[in-house]
Amino acid sequence: MEPLRIVFAGTPDFSVAPLESLIASRHEIIAVYTQPDRPAGRGRKLMPGPVKEKALAHGIPVMQPGSFREEGVVDTLSSLQPDLMVVVAYGLLLPESVLGIPRLGCINIHASLLPRWRGAAPIQRAILAGDSRSGVSIMQMDAGLDTGPVWLERVIALRPGETGGSLHDRLAILGADALMDALPLIASVDRKPVPQPEEGVCYAYKLTKQEARIDWSEPALQIERLVRAFNPWPVAHADLDGEKVRIWEASMREGSASAPPGSVIGAGREGIDVSTADGVLRITRLQMPGKRPVTAQEFLNARDMTGARFG
Repeated sequence: MEPLRIVFAGTPDFSVAPLESLIASRHEIIAVYTQPDRPAGRGRKLMPGPVKEKALAHGIPVMQPGSFREEGVVDTLSSLQPDLMVVVAYGLLLPESVLGIPRLGCINIHASLLPRWRGAAPIQRAILAGDSRSGVSIMQMDAGLDTGPVWLERVIALRPGETGGSLHDRLAILGADALMDALPLIASVDRKPVPQPEEGVCYAYKLTKQEARIDWSEPALQIERLVRAFNPWPVAHADLDGEKVRIWEASMREGSASAPPGSVIGAGREGIDVSTADGVLRITRLQMPGKRPVTAQEFLNARDMTGARFG
C-alpha cells in the first residue's frame, strides 16, 4: 500500500491515541482539524485541546474552524487534496460537501459495535445498559448519524467495576490499533465496507448533568451502573443535609432494603450502606462541595452518619 495523504479531525483525549498511531506510521498527515480553543480554569483563559497540542508538537498544520459553513473552509480543505479524512470525536458536523472531498472519503472511529449505540455517548450508555461487551467500529461516513457501512470492528468484554473513564481509555487504544488494520482495507480497490444491519439500532444520547442525580427509588444495580458510567463525568450525585455530594465509587451489596430509599443503614471502614428500591448500595468514595474525593473511612472520620438520609 502506498502512503496516504491524511487529514485528521479530532479534539479530546479519545482522539490522541489514533493520531499518535498515524504520526508513527509511514502515512503523511497533511493537516489536523480540531475545535476552537475553549476557556478553561479559574481565569477562563483560552486553552488548546489535546489533539491540537499533539499536532503542534509534531509540526503538523492545525485548522480550527467553528463550522464548515464558514466562508472558505471547504475550499481550504479541498486544496489539501487528501486521500482520506480520519475523524475521531471531532465534535463538528461534516456536511456532504466535505464527505466527498477526500479520494477515499471520510472514516470515523466510533466507540461502539454499530449499529448499537449510535450517537454522542456510546461508552457511558453501554455501561448504563449493563452491556457485557463493547468495542470500536471503523465506519465509512455518510450523511446520517453513524449510519455508514463498517470496514472493521474490534470487540472487548467489559470488566467488573468498569467505569466510563476506564472503558474510554481502553477503547481509545483499541481504536488506534483498529485504524492501522483498517487502512489497507480502505486503500484496496478490492474491498468494500459492510452495511450496518437494520436490527439492533439504538442511540447514545448526549449526557446531561441532570441525569447524574441519583434516584434512590431505583434498583441498587441500576444506581451502581450510573455511578460507574458517570465517572469521571458528570459524576453521580445526591443531596445530604442540603449539600450536593458527588458519589465516585459504589457497589451493590447483598440483602434487601430495610429502610426507605436513601436511608443510611450502616457506615464503617468498608463503606456507607444506603437503602435503595430493592437492596443496598455501598458508597466507598465520595466528595463534598469544595473538597477533594475521599474514601468512606476518611469521610466518616469527620462526619457522623447515624440516622442520615440521602435525598
